[in-house]
Amino acid sequence: MTKHYLEKFEDISTFMFDVDGVLTDGTVGLVPGGEQVRTMYVRDGYALQLAVKMGYRIVIITGGSSQEVKERLLKLGVKDIFLGVDNKLEVFNQYMSKNELEKSEVLYMGDDIPDYLVMKKVGLAVCPSDADHEIKNISDYASEKRGGNGCVRDIIEKVMRVQGKWFTEDEQEEKFKKFFW
Repeated sequence: MTKHYLEKFEDISTFMFDVDGVLTDGTVGLVPGGEQVRTMYVRDGYALQLAVKMGYRIVIITGGSSQEVKERLLKLGVKDIFLGVDNKLEVFNQYMSKNELEKSEVLYMGDDIPDYLVMKKVGLAVCPSDADHEIKNISDYASEKRGGNGCVRDIIEKVMRVQGKWFTEDEQEEKFKKFFW
């Protein structure tokens, strides 16, 4: 019997994300000089840095090569960032082997055809609400949030809640006391 996606949340130790269409809304602003501008959602950033602090692996595999995106992710504590990737499946396979991971431990969030082959290999395939229909068809879970608008926060929070690692009111009160008293 196949596990329901909520049961699969229990096994996740590694989050893998595409960038454009997942961490961004998929639009690119063009400015003079050929620069391409992307925006990222702050709440997604909060969830990423919290997941890193809680010991999860965060892995970025993207065809894009924006150094600004890389700098933002590094500031959030993300260390495994693969930019300019032509073959995501090859990078995925190498990462899995190097880190001795089981597919059941890995969640991948993608939104379009370049993510398809990796999503077929992971334990939990997820996507934003505005993902391409082929990606939605192979996803175990589609966030109610769009790419670049909270889908990353949504999936990280759901996994951490299932695992009992999302913050509690008592924990937040203790942090508040330490900060202010």
